[in-house]
Amino acid sequence: MTRLRWYIIDLARSLWVRSSLFAVAGIASAVAGIVLEPLIPAAWSVRIGAESIGNVLQILASSMLAVATFSLATMVSAYAGASSATTPRVTDLLISDSSAQNALATFVGSFLFSLVGIIALNAGVYGEGGRVVLFVGTLAVIVIIVLTLLRWIDLLARFGRVGDAIERVETAASNAMRTQARNPCFGAHMRVGPPPGDAWVTSDRIGYIQHIDLGALERVATEGNGEIHLEAVPGSFVDLAQPLVWLDFAPDEEGVRSIRAAFDIGRDRSFDQDPRFGVVVLAEIACKALSPAVNDAGTAIATLGALNRVLAILTEPPEENRTVAYAHVFVPPIAVEDVFEDAFSSISESGAASLAVGIRLQKTLKSLHRMGSSEFRSAAVRQSQLALKRARIALPLADDAARIEALALSD
Repeated sequence: MTRLRWYIIDLARSLWVRSSLFAVAGIASAVAGIVLEPLIPAAWSVRIGAESIGNVLQILASSMLAVATFSLATMVSAYAGASSATTPRVTDLLISDSSAQNALATFVGSFLFSLVGIIALNAGVYGEGGRVVLFVGTLAVIVIIVLTLLRWIDLLARFGRVGDAIERVETAASNAMRTQARNPCFGAHMRVGPPPGDAWVTSDRIGYIQHIDLGALERVATEGNGEIHLEAVPGSFVDLAQPLVWLDFAPDEEGVRSIRAAFDIGRDRSFDQDPRFGVVVLAEIACKALSPAVNDAGTAIATLGALNRVLAILTEPPEENRTVAYAHVFVPPIAVEDVFEDAFSSISESGAASLAVGIRLQKTLKSLHRMGSSEFRSAAVRQSQLALKRARIALPLADDAARIEALALSD
C-alpha cells in the first residue's frame, strides 16, 4: 500500500471529513437555487406551494440541530460504554464506523443546508424560480434525513454493545489476517534465515509501526543495487536503537531519510496491516470479561469463538501465482507461535479458575490443531498444555482439572 493511499484511507475515516463533505453538499444545493432560478417558470412556485419553504426550513434547522446534538452525545456515550465494558482499543473502530459518521454528517449537513436557505430567503436573493429549486432540494433532503434516521435508529440498538464490539474487532482482525494469509509478505519476498549484517537503519522516533511503504523501500534498494531486509513489521514497537531494516549495501543520507520516512510510526497500533493487533484486542475483551469486577464467562467464550475463526484464516492457502512487486525487499513471515501467544496465553491465565472457559479454550485449540500445519499444531499443543498447567493450580476440584486434562492436546 502506497503512502498516499494510506493517508487517503486514514483521512476518510475521520468524522470531520464526512461531516464537511455533507455540509458542503448541503450548502451547494441551497446555492443552486440562485443559479438555476432563470430556468424555472415563476408560475411553478404557486402551483407547488413553494412560498411555504421558509417555514419548512425553520423547522428543519431547529430539529436537525437537536438531532445532531443528541446523536453526538449518544456516540460519545457509546464510546465510553464500549471502552469500559470491553477495551479502549475498540473505540477506534466505533469512531471510524461509516454508518454512524454518515448519520451525523447528514444531520449536520441538513442543518447547514437549512441555515443557508433561511439566510438567502431573508436576504431576498431568491426569486420565484429560486424558491422552486430550493423547495425541491428541501424535499430531497427530507427524504435523505428520514432514511438516515431509520438506519441510525437500527444501529443505535446495538452500537457500542459488547457483542457489537466483538464483531467489529473480529471483522477488522479477519480482514488483516486474510491479507496476511493470502499475501504473507505484502508483495515482497519472504525473508528466510538471518538478515545481512552489512548495514542497518534505526528509527528516529519511538512508537508502534502502523504502516510501511514498501514501494519507497524498493526504490531505495534499486538505487543502491542491493536488498533491504525488514526487521520491524507493522505492530512492532521500535526505539532509537533498534534496527528497522538490514541492508547489504551502504545507503547515503538521502537513502537513510527515505527508509525512515517509509515507516509510519505512531503512539498506538493500527488494525490495517497488523493482524496480531486484532487478536490482542479480542484477547483483551475476554480478559476484561473474566475480571472479578465483570465475571462474565459467556463473553469470554464468545470471544474464543471469534479467535477460532480469525486464526483459522491462517490455514487458508496463499494466492497462486503471487506476483512479487518489490523484488529487492524481504519481509519476515508472521510467527504462528507469537499469534497463539497473543490469542490464548492471557485468556488461559485469566480464566484458569473457570471450568467453562477452560473447556471452551481446549476445544478451540483442538479445532485449530486439526486445521493447520505442523507449526500450527505445535503452537496449539503448547498453549493447550500451558492452559492445563494453570487450570491444575487454579481449579479447586480435582474432577474439574481432570475434565480439562481429558481435553488437552498432547505431543
